Amino acid sequence: MSQTTTAAAVPEGSGRQWVVSARTAFSEPVLRRRLLGEQLPFGVWGWLIPVVVALIGGVLRFVRLGEPGTLVFDETYYVKDAYSYLQSGYEREWPEEADESFNAGNPGVILETADYVVHPPVGKWMIAFGMLLFGPSNPFGWRFTAAVVGTLSILVLALVAQRLFGSVVLGGIAGLLLAVDGHHLVHSRTSLLDVFLMFWVLVAFALLVLDRNWARRRLAVLMASLARERGQPTREQLLYGPWLGLRPWRIAAGVALGLALGTKWSALPYIAVFGLMTVLWDMAARRTVGVRRWVRGAVVRDGLQAFVSIVPVALLTYLATWTGWFLSSDAYDRQWAADNPDPLWDWVPAPLRSLAEYHRSAYTFHEGLSSEHPYEATAWSWLVMGRPTSFHYQSDGLTCGASDCSQAVSVVGNPLIWWGAALSLLVVLLLWVGRRDWRAGAILAGVAAGYLPWFLFPDRTMFFFYAIVFEPFLVLALVYVLGLILGRASDPPWRRRNGILLVGGFVVLAVLVSAFFLPIWTAETIPYNQWRLRMWMPSWI
Repeated sequence: MSQTTTAAAVPEGSGRQWVVSARTAFSEPVLRRRLLGEQLPFGVWGWLIPVVVALIGGVLRFVRLGEPGTLVFDETYYVKDAYSYLQSGYEREWPEEADESFNAGNPGVILETADYVVHPPVGKWMIAFGMLLFGPSNPFGWRFTAAVVGTLSILVLALVAQRLFGSVVLGGIAGLLLAVDGHHLVHSRTSLLDVFLMFWVLVAFALLVLDRNWARRRLAVLMASLARERGQPTREQLLYGPWLGLRPWRIAAGVALGLALGTKWSALPYIAVFGLMTVLWDMAARRTVGVRRWVRGAVVRDGLQAFVSIVPVALLTYLATWTGWFLSSDAYDRQWAADNPDPLWDWVPAPLRSLAEYHRSAYTFHEGLSSEHPYEATAWSWLVMGRPTSFHYQSDGLTCGASDCSQAVSVVGNPLIWWGAALSLLVVLLLWVGRRDWRAGAILAGVAAGYLPWFLFPDRTMFFFYAIVFEPFLVLALVYVLGLILGRASDPPWRRRNGILLVGGFVVLAVLVSAFFLPIWTAETIPYNQWRLRMWMPSWI
């Protein structure tokens, strides 16, 4: 560092390079600019626009939330399990034809015997919260928490996009596209577990983005402090760089990932991928400030702490979600260890041994799950919505001013959003490979963790609605490309004008397409020919 000048790294999103004096290269303002780019305040619009798009999404999710007024699709499992939790803290069995009694407001037919289920408790406890507020016989109550987390996820995504792209407008577009998409809308109006899985994964991602910014600000402060006496850190200080201290946002992300895992085991890849992602971010930060052994420094001084902050924290959170099962005496497999003594494993507490056996059995069930279903869809078809799931369809006993009527809840997304996002993934991949843009890498990580693992189980029965967990990242990919089309504020007026017209036209058209599909997302009664008009592909029927 003996030169009179030094070139700083390209700051995020600026497309420029600064040349600064060696005396100021390690000053805190310069380091922060190198690590975080230009950090412009978003002001009141930074909160107002995300809140407005979340309110729009909330209206779409809460209006007529009680329709249809019966259990639909897999609500037959999770809503009744949630009621069991309110009664016993664990799942209990139901008699045959229990749905009719439950729909009629008579959930008291539940049996005393414990039921064997293969999904963890978090999503069902969240469903139970709405039932506790509004009663078990109220469909609005069954779906209340799903609508809440669906609405909150819009707000979270808008704020995350705002930070990723440095734009209030792009953040608002991301939130609006998620708000009006039918795939997300149907999940937010139906009490399945996947909407809760999506929510906790998105929250974990948002917390890690906050941790990234926090860590880089902290690194700038510490490096500037080391350079204060000599104008630059010593060779030894630049060997690995400083330890950043405890990372509260990353610990919070570990809790969120534990809650995601406590909803569905398909959150497990996110723990691995997000953990690796946050360490790679730390490596890049140390390299940017001139740390010589930035890989080893990040592994030793950031990576070990990242592992502890995410993996053990997520595991402990996951175990805590089984509290109802632990406190019971007659939940399924609760007494397995007592009934199956083993001197080799007696040192393990009996409740943990019993829970381990429960998990072994559940894993075996998931691994061998393969049965024909009219709406099964291979993972290859998800991005193009080759076979959307029908949650509900009714044609008998309806009136709509036509001879034949239909009422449907179809998990088909907005084609413009989904097909546009699928194409955008290719652009994002190219930009990540070509530019090493961390934002592109983060988006791809979110999609890959939720999507690629399904290709490892080609014989397993799968459904398109599983894709909800990575849908927010698909929207981010689409908005990333829309941001490229929109251009920068410094671009020539003709370039900005064309960009605004193209992006604005896309968003308006997406909203209009959603308005067209809204009846088959929200169980409106419409003429059969109108329902058929919305089945754009034969495989959607």
